Amino acid sequence: MTFATPILAGIAAAVAVPALIILYFLKLRRRDLEVSTTLLWKKAIQDLQANAPFQKLRNNILLFLQLLVLAAALLALAQPEYRDTGLTNARHIIVIDNSASMNATDGRVLPPGAPPESTPTTRLDAAKQRALQLVDALKEPGVFDNRGEEAMVIVFNTTAQVLQTFTSSKSDLRNAINGIQPTDAPGYLERAWALADAYTGKKVFQEDVGFVPVGPGATVHLLSDGRLPDAGKVQRGETDAVFFHRVGTPDAANVGITGIRAERAFDNPARLSIFVGLQSTARQPRSVDVELIIDGATTNVRDVVVGAAKPKDAAALEGEDPGEDSGDRWVPGLGGFVFPIDRAEGGIATVRISTREPDALPSDNIGYLVIPPAKRLAVALVSEGNLLVQSAFRGMKLSALDVIKPAQFQQMLDDGRTSQYDVFVLDRFLPQVRVGSVGAGEASAARVPGLPPGRSVVLGAVPPPPLGVVDEGPAEGAVFADFRRDHPALALSALDKVTISKFRRVSVRPDTPVRVLASTDKGPGVLEVSDASVLSIVIPWDPADSDWWLDPGWVLFMAGAVLYLSDSGAGTGGDMVRPGDTLRTRVPIGSRDVRLTTPDNARHNLEPAGDGSVAFGPVLRNGIYTVSWDGPGTAADFVVDGRARRPVAANLADPNESDIGAASRLDLANDRVSARGDEDAALRRKVWPYLLLAALAVIMLEWWVYNRKVAI
Repeated sequence: MTFATPILAGIAAAVAVPALIILYFLKLRRRDLEVSTTLLWKKAIQDLQANAPFQKLRNNILLFLQLLVLAAALLALAQPEYRDTGLTNARHIIVIDNSASMNATDGRVLPPGAPPESTPTTRLDAAKQRALQLVDALKEPGVFDNRGEEAMVIVFNTTAQVLQTFTSSKSDLRNAINGIQPTDAPGYLERAWALADAYTGKKVFQEDVGFVPVGPGATVHLLSDGRLPDAGKVQRGETDAVFFHRVGTPDAANVGITGIRAERAFDNPARLSIFVGLQSTARQPRSVDVELIIDGATTNVRDVVVGAAKPKDAAALEGEDPGEDSGDRWVPGLGGFVFPIDRAEGGIATVRISTREPDALPSDNIGYLVIPPAKRLAVALVSEGNLLVQSAFRGMKLSALDVIKPAQFQQMLDDGRTSQYDVFVLDRFLPQVRVGSVGAGEASAARVPGLPPGRSVVLGAVPPPPLGVVDEGPAEGAVFADFRRDHPALALSALDKVTISKFRRVSVRPDTPVRVLASTDKGPGVLEVSDASVLSIVIPWDPADSDWWLDPGWVLFMAGAVLYLSDSGAGTGGDMVRPGDTLRTRVPIGSRDVRLTTPDNARHNLEPAGDGSVAFGPVLRNGIYTVSWDGPGTAADFVVDGRARRPVAANLADPNESDIGAASRLDLANDRVSARGDEDAALRRKVWPYLLLAALAVIMLEWWVYNRKVAI
């Protein structure tokens, strides 16, 4: 127990206690009276003896009761508090992080000499145990409050979910907490906070008053390691109390895979290179064994040294406590390597790392790749003769690169003679395509400029809706503000260096199969159109009106776009999804009995949309997910037992999640919340109201005793 104002209470006690006792030493002034006997005045004689100065006090129940009242009042003045795992509000929200970093095994550090069968507790297990302690400490309904304290439970990773709404039922809360399962998804706080905010009090503006609180506040308990990159977007409510209960240690050592991809050489598609990026939070260099497994057989093992983590520079640590040990004060060490192999066939590659030193997070020690078979691509360049575009293909070893005039291509398209090409490159040209309602005859279908069926790159032309965008006219000058660096076509495009002299403004209508891959200060700059029969990357402005063609990024963009659009799948690395996202792919139209098999061999039936697209998610664990169906497959699919199969790799590959050093604080948009460990996680409950109630009860008892003693 602690006291908030002990000095004030001590001063008051030094004055009040002696004063009360002195009152019992004061000599009474009495009148002389003549009486016939003193038997009935025994009490008066005792009073005279008690009033003799400095005489020993006799046992006096009134003095004892008055001292009790005074003691209770003085203790209340000192404001005593005791630590408890309960909460400051009657309503509270328990928010539990079950992202990938919460699988780290430093939730409980094993003591020296622990038996071999002992296993460390994960951070998630420690967080669940801490949450159960919070539930156990909830106040039960009492005489003055028949509701007791209420709680709700939210779990989050990339997404967030309410597992239990507000309730005072401890069994329901325990069931919700015990049911939380680990995931390999990254952790983002914003969605979880939005859910919590919907259940807490707000402040509204009222005239002549200003902002006033409406609705009950809540105590938000966040149980996490603090590796939340979007915490700065979250604002704490004015009526809410926030506690950050840190789980994990700031110096947890982990070596993990943070990047994995495969590329085939343009001049020799059978030559395959597998790139692996590594990261370490250990404070010293780590040596790891890296094993490459293809279709279940080990093909290569390498020893790789990953650099040690280093402290951030002084500028990055400005304003922080220099004596504070926190995982976010260190920059992880980096490493990487390349596996070059000769393999024309497709397959599934697994990269696994192992180290002799302790490694706290096993889930990022393995990565998966789906390798499509090697294939030389046939490309049709539809142009009046653009040397800038033709030069981009000179270094590519294609099976065919045919330069076709627009009129000739239009005739080939009308005659159905374009199937020999994998990708069309349309230079400042859009062919006439038929549009009309489903089932309409060819005579009733209109012909308008648009995207041809198949896969294409469009340069300097604007395809109209519905499979396109709205042309809003020319604009002078533009620079790129943002683009998707993880897209295979843009990964090496160097768009951040491009300056456009003549731009074309476009806008994207909602509910159309168009997504923006790159944005400029004037609007969308690179788009992707995906429909049942069309997959296209569109640059609505002419690359010749920029300095892009002077940079190697132009050639790398064209190569990446053609490979992405080819039947080999989404780039040479095959289909890939990150845990926390939704798995999306497209099966051939007319496919039957479409199923998805997860890494733990669970099966789910999928219903294809009209364009053949299927979706499953969110994906929560690393591994290989397999979509299978009855019907034909593409060149990148496998056929097993008469069924087409398309494997999709799910990899964490997230540097932030592999950087597992627990943070010492949470920097919200409008507050800085320090971490609370198990030793100081208990909250303070005030005792003085109960002391005042006790003093009042003793006063009533003293009044009753006094009246009994003076009654005649």
